[in-house]
Amino acid sequence: MAKSMKQENYFDLLNEEILFLILDHLSIEDDHLAVKSFSLSSKSFHSAESKHRGSAKLLRPEFLPCVLRRYHFLSHLDLSLCPRITDSQLQTASSLGPALRSLKLTLCRFVTGLGVSDLVSKCPNLVELDLSNATELSDSAAAAISRARNLERLLMVRCKRVSDMGIGCIAVGCKKLKRISLKWCLRVTDLGVGLLALKCKDLCSLDLSYVPITEKSLTPILQLSYLEDLVLVGCLGIDDDGLAFLDKGHTMLKTLDLSNRQNISHTGIANLTRGAGCLKEIILAYGSAVTLDVAKCLENFSMLQCLSLDGSPVTCSALRMIGNLSCSLRELSLSKCSGVTDEGIACIVRKHTQLRKLDITCCRKISVVSIDCITSSCTALTSLKMEACSRISADAFVFIGQRCRVLEELDATDNNIDDEGLKSISRCSRLSCFKLGICLGISDEGLIQVGMRCSQLKEIDLYRAIRISDEGIASIAQGCPILELINIAYCDQVTDVSLISLSKCWRLKALEARGCSLITSKGLASIAAGCGQLMVLDIKKCYKINNSGMIPLARHSLNLKQINLSYCSVTDAGLLALASRSPLQNITILHLAGLSPNGLAAALLACRGLKKAKIHESFKAMLPQSLLNHMESRGCIFHWRDKAFQPQVDTDPLNWNLQSTP
Repeated sequence: MAKSMKQENYFDLLNEEILFLILDHLSIEDDHLAVKSFSLSSKSFHSAESKHRGSAKLLRPEFLPCVLRRYHFLSHLDLSLCPRITDSQLQTASSLGPALRSLKLTLCRFVTGLGVSDLVSKCPNLVELDLSNATELSDSAAAAISRARNLERLLMVRCKRVSDMGIGCIAVGCKKLKRISLKWCLRVTDLGVGLLALKCKDLCSLDLSYVPITEKSLTPILQLSYLEDLVLVGCLGIDDDGLAFLDKGHTMLKTLDLSNRQNISHTGIANLTRGAGCLKEIILAYGSAVTLDVAKCLENFSMLQCLSLDGSPVTCSALRMIGNLSCSLRELSLSKCSGVTDEGIACIVRKHTQLRKLDITCCRKISVVSIDCITSSCTALTSLKMEACSRISADAFVFIGQRCRVLEELDATDNNIDDEGLKSISRCSRLSCFKLGICLGISDEGLIQVGMRCSQLKEIDLYRAIRISDEGIASIAQGCPILELINIAYCDQVTDVSLISLSKCWRLKALEARGCSLITSKGLASIAAGCGQLMVLDIKKCYKINNSGMIPLARHSLNLKQINLSYCSVTDAGLLALASRSPLQNITILHLAGLSPNGLAAALLACRGLKKAKIHESFKAMLPQSLLNHMESRGCIFHWRDKAFQPQVDTDPLNWNLQSTP
């Protein structure tokens, strides 16, 4: 009796419903290693995980048969990392049949109409299809797509060989389409777009960026009863007169993007107001000047909530007029807008007190006066981007911390923030993204306060914050348990102690430690052992990292996709060990000490999922052409760089002559 009890597996007593609930929780946490461990716990867990998984993203197409043998209920399949996938391999994916609802084939240049036809015939429930950058797809492939009768979302960005004929076939066959992107489809004209609008009456989102259409397309487009999002970026064939077609009225349109348009003036915007009065978001980025006349036209958008003027010249009178709009803006973006002043900002925020997101990046004329007004009026701000606002003094950041307590995102890159500012902002307990790159006035004293109080922090950027040391990093590591990204590049006081502290952040996905010359393989080994979800690693110019750091990285970092090893002391053996175990897709190895042509060749062959490699040009003539051809046939793109070797020096590597604040 005791023997039988000892052999019994109590995990088998859990029913499938309970196991699915556990897997749902692990999926929300996005912990792939935990899911894998769960699957290997018992036969019942292994079976439950097989039935539960609904999506898969493949690194290499040869894995497809074994994946499909194990997972019979996949509804979403992502093959965007398999650019060399062929029609015959796509037929394997078609074996999912009615279960498959979403397929991503971005960059799959070798898929033709035959492969798409087989897919569509065997997967009748296909709802979403992404063929972006499939530059070789022609009208025959579009004709095959047209047989996907249940298709609702179709992305065909840069499908440059598809013409009006192919789009016409899709329009006739895919009448359930709700969202379609034809961005950069240069052979599509008014005829194809007109057919699409005529036949697909349920369209609610249409992206025609850089498509050579004219105002003739707007008439059928604006007859779509459910159209909410219309993107016309760079459509130079539509001007002020073309926008007059909107005066017939289109009550459902909520978002309109007219970016990169120099031929739209206040006359065109006025035409918009007569036909799209229900717009909630309008984007006029990188266009002609926003003058008083343009701003007056915005008055008629009574439901406007989001306004983006990025990169467009703005006059003071226009800003005053925006401040007097009857609507209540929730999001405003003035990034890189010349002409933004303290007076203009004050006029806007005193009226639009419900602002949640504000972007004033590179508004170099504003001062602490603007921040005082913003924080006094818009206390509910959740996102404030203010990179390179060089005239704003340190006092401004004290105001932010005192008044904007629900802030979740703050970009203070290249600003005059100091430790007092950090202490004040640490009161923002909901802060999840904090960018402090090139902030020379901050030190460990202020960063410790952030670590103690901002427990929800997921991303922190300390690029070239040269007064930060191990003590500050340790505070962040201890106080921010859900940290996913940290940039400590060129923080030259940071040592292995910081990496050992960060190794406790098990959710860490990206670590940028470029130029931290004091860290060694010991610190890297700690990161490898503790941060199993690490995907991006930049240790360029970490001269003391050698092969002994590569071995634990290869052993533990099973999710590592991107690495920069330039200038490290890694040799052939270390690189090969890493390449053999990690699923690397992007690798940069310029001036790698101890690397030989034979070692490089072996490492490249071992990286079977490699998509991009930056290598010094001197190796190009040393590698067999057959090897390069083989790698390119597997989908790898080589970037050959002829960069001169930069010797290790104590001064700033880019000669910025940065000086820390005393």
